[in-house]
Amino acid sequence: MTTAAFPHTVSEAQMIITNSARTKLAELMAAADDDLSAIRVFVSGGGCGGMQYGMTFVESTEPYDSILEADGFKVAIDPVALGYLEGVEIDFRENGMNASFVFNNVFKSVGGTGACSACGSAGGGCGG
Repeated sequence: MTTAAFPHTVSEAQMIITNSARTKLAELMAAADDDLSAIRVFVSGGGCGGMQYGMTFVESTEPYDSILEADGFKVAIDPVALGYLEGVEIDFRENGMNASFVFNNVFKSVGGTGACSACGSAGGGCGG
């Protein structure tokens, strides 16, 4: 029995992280506990709202994760989520007291909100 190959790395052509998002991700990782090794980007079923996209810190990556490494941070994505994140752009936007990560160009055929489910309010979630 053979197993299908899966990518262990994510190229910047597959997932774009804007300069503002890179800066904020590196800042968040620098301020995180030493036992955290990466930021997991995930996709969850969204019911009537479509798919939900979000991020969380993780202590370790899993053997089947695909990794995008950049200056100051590492992003881990599981194989299922990777299929929904192909071509996505992750941006970080600040508007007064509101700050959040935004997922642009999300997987259109299954729907999606394009907003980070963890960063909906000022001062909360992964948006600071």
